[in-house]
Amino acid sequence: MHSITYHPIGIVHSPFKKPEGTPIQPVAAKDTEAIIEIFPEFSEGLTDLEHFSHIYILFDLHLAQKKELMVVPFLDNKAHGVFSTRSPGRPNSIGISVVILDRIENNKLYVKNIDILDGSPVLDIKPYIPQFDVFQTSKNGWFESNIHKIEEQKDDGRFKTE
Repeated sequence: MHSITYHPIGIVHSPFKKPEGTPIQPVAAKDTEAIIEIFPEFSEGLTDLEHFSHIYILFDLHLAQKKELMVVPFLDNKAHGVFSTRSPGRPNSIGISVVILDRIENNKLYVKNIDILDGSPVLDIKPYIPQFDVFQTSKNGWFESNIHKIEEQKDDGRFKTE
């Protein structure tokens, strides 16, 4: 199979300068504000985005260095296959977050509830549409017994190499 190359369309400016202490999901980052700066050559693509309250941000997990197929995720003390987790230590370091879009000024998106590290390259933006994106689930795997930990759990740096 051929390799795939992505080029960033922007960069995240957030209060989280290092992995340690960063919320591990947007739901645990309530009211945390950030700016997503879109590079000028992509700013036309922001047309009409201001009409959405929430957006998906796809980004590069640029500081996640460990790439393992079995990981001990933040919400558990047992190893799981990486594809059954939201671990940043993935074969392809692509992250996804749903954030609140507060406003857009020129090429800057002002967002809330962000769990993304400062300096993260932005790969894509998509509108969040509940009619497309919300599903009633019947199984939530190992998360079922650990979801109550989400509000207090922060990144502890385990996915960096020492």
